[in-house]
Amino acid sequence: MRKPQRKAVAELKRRHRALARRLAQTGLILQGTITPRTLVRPDPQAQTRSKTYGPYYQWTFKRAGKTVTVNLSAAQAKVFQKAINQHREMEKIIGEMRRLSLGICESTSQGVRKRKVKKDGRLGLS
Repeated sequence: MRKPQRKAVAELKRRHRALARRLAQTGLILQGTITPRTLVRPDPQAQTRSKTYGPYYQWTFKRAGKTVTVNLSAAQAKVFQKAINQHREMEKIIGEMRRLSLGICESTSQGVRKRKVKKDGRLGLS
């Protein structure tokens, strides 16, 4: 490995370690979405007016390939939303770690020799 390439690999590894430290600090994680819902209904006391009920909070997620919806209190919605945000951040970190890992693996391992097309159209080893 050439010296400039070593520096590049060292930088990739440093960034990977920093992401691993961030990942280790991740708190609770949940997948899904929280949706606030409100209902507008005719007021039972005065039919000419409407009454708004809510907000109600619903957490929607997938379990075994099926969509599940759970009603939450306002306090639960705050806690669950924080865990959902943590999950999204974790996914971003893991995606970046995958990209860095690919760069490190490609830079530190010997690949298959590629063939180049010669000027006369024949294949030759590079």
